[in-house]
Amino acid sequence: MKKRTLRGLATGKALVIGALLAVAAPGIAYANTVSVTVKTPGATLGPVGTFAEISTHADCGGGLISGGGINQAIGTGTASNGNHVNGTAPSPDGSTEYTGSTGVVGTDVTHWLGIGGSGGAVDADFSTTPYAVCFSSNLINHTQVVMNKIAGPTTSGTVGLVVATCPANTRLLGGGARNTPASVGSLKPIASFPTFNNAAHDFGQKAAADGETNPDSWAAVGWNGGGGNSNNTTYAYAICSGNNINVSGTTVKVRHSEVSGPTAATAGQTATVGCGVGDGSLVSGGAAISGGGVTATDFTGPGSGGDHLNGSFPSDAGGNPVGDGATTAAYWTAFTHTGGASSPNTYSDVWALCADDGI
Repeated sequence: MKKRTLRGLATGKALVIGALLAVAAPGIAYANTVSVTVKTPGATLGPVGTFAEISTHADCGGGLISGGGINQAIGTGTASNGNHVNGTAPSPDGSTEYTGSTGVVGTDVTHWLGIGGSGGAVDADFSTTPYAVCFSSNLINHTQVVMNKIAGPTTSGTVGLVVATCPANTRLLGGGARNTPASVGSLKPIASFPTFNNAAHDFGQKAAADGETNPDSWAAVGWNGGGGNSNNTTYAYAICSGNNINVSGTTVKVRHSEVSGPTAATAGQTATVGCGVGDGSLVSGGAAISGGGVTATDFTGPGSGGDHLNGSFPSDAGGNPVGDGATTAAYWTAFTHTGGASSPNTYSDVWALCADDGI
């Protein structure tokens, strides 16, 4: 009897200790409720004329956009130099653009635009495919779009960098970039990336680095390769969590990779990066063609005026774009391209944003 009593007491003590441990460490057992579904309608052909653009859109049937992407088919040979990204940006209805007053321009947006432009050459193979990253979270149930813009760039071989910053006490989830007008065929966005509105990042001039957490801004870089100015404008878009949501327990992790090239004329390069174990769910990404070192120094343009983006999209580990309805995308890919001239000291950059809402 005495042994049974002692055994019972020991068992009772173990149960009490276990209960105390469970109370003392409430953060051990939780599930990140962030999830995404990628939606894409497939490719839209064009542009079919020079110095023109086409606008396509991907739409979320459920959830809100946390970001979006674009991928282009460009054909082969020198004509492939003529197709470039003109915009990858949120839209209130799948056609209207946020190009008016700056600041918070939309809430709970569910549409994403992919805008493809042409220069002085076109090919029947040109097409643009948009991607909407449709986001859901038990905590972040509202979003807002912040837009900022600058005039330019206006002269050949110059960049125009603009930064959109999320309101205080919100989380950056993704972003986009746009250049107008399409009639200036050498004008295009060459970078769209997460950053911070602080001195360490020169207030957005330096991109967020691999492993950094909770960036608060999105930068867009316009590039004028051949001169020409018809009221050239560069737009940046930040997708942020809604106001009055306690995001103190959330984490958005940055993943970044930079690879050399493309450097030869009429050449392409891809770069892919993904969310690691414990990073959270992929919610958006960005891309750039640059002079390199974009997380350590202020952004510089690539080695040739004709350099451009042809893609920034959710993908598998091999850089292949995911299909419509994908729910397991964990990587982001950048697709860059030169023009008709060699491009020394040029690099391709890619970012993935990975979110954990902490619940």
